[in-house]
Amino acid sequence: MSVPYSPPKSPAPRSTRVLSRAERAQGGIWGLLLGDAVGVPYEFHRPESLPPLDELDLTPPPGFHRAHSGTPVGTWSDDGAHALALLDSLLTHRGLNLRDLGDRLVAWYERGQYAVGGRVFDVGIQTTAALRALSSGADPETAGPAAERSNGNGSLMRVLPLALWHRGDDVALVHDAHRQSLVTHGHRRSQICCAWYCLWARAELAGEPEAPQRALARLRAIYAARWPEHGAELEATLTPDSPPPPRGTGYVVDCLYSAMWACEGEDARAVIRRAISLGHDTDTTACVAGGIAGVRWGLEGLPSDWLGRLRGRELVEPLIDRLLAL
Repeated sequence: MSVPYSPPKSPAPRSTRVLSRAERAQGGIWGLLLGDAVGVPYEFHRPESLPPLDELDLTPPPGFHRAHSGTPVGTWSDDGAHALALLDSLLTHRGLNLRDLGDRLVAWYERGQYAVGGRVFDVGIQTTAALRALSSGADPETAGPAAERSNGNGSLMRVLPLALWHRGDDVALVHDAHRQSLVTHGHRRSQICCAWYCLWARAELAGEPEAPQRALARLRAIYAARWPEHGAELEATLTPDSPPPPRGTGYVVDCLYSAMWACEGEDARAVIRRAISLGHDTDTTACVAGGIAGVRWGLEGLPSDWLGRLRGRELVEPLIDRLLAL
């Protein structure tokens, strides 16, 4: 399916009520988990083999050949588990501790920590290599594969909690977004996508219109002043002034642009459905887009019928309580 591209924009809010930062933050966590869970059954399908847009639901329509058929409806995958691991690490250490983050990701991989029912599935190639290296004692700053072909979306899918937790300035947030990527995805391109996404989420937290573009302008200024090599990579490989059409793949650049396209939907349900409609890596695209939708519209803006069937709430609620206590 060829999806026409238009520059990402922030839809008008559904009400005039100003959301608090706390409402947006908890919406972001629940939104990423919900997007992941809704996307799980549709993974690996080409867009033309998916049900119509308005039939994309937490439970796929009868007769649809589900991915991960042994996984109960409402279960998040590695995306949500890694995001919870990052959030727990940040809250516990009051900062980014790469060794602790790596240990928590290994605990997920080996023992099912942060996974619903302790079941681990859908592990990416680069992530697997990094976690095996970490388990063998590798330095977390160099554990993530750094080859150009190692730019999967595994560090992007988990990074939203960093933006929701962070109290530093934009430079500090970008720096930490880069560093958290190193644990599983070391290439500069993956770091850049994480940094842009974090600044985008920060703009959404503030209720700013045209949040992706504002985040891009800030990122360009930061790179010009601090990390010109990242700025050169941004312009050369992400080509933000002429981005490619979204395709829903696991490539980190495509994942970011696919989420931006999906976030043109009029509400959170539409955003998640648009993300899934691209096919392929549906759970991660919907996770990345759903997190932004949750920040934009808050917890009350997420589909209550989907939220009510989300599994693993006992893993999430204590972490959100700790986040909101900040």
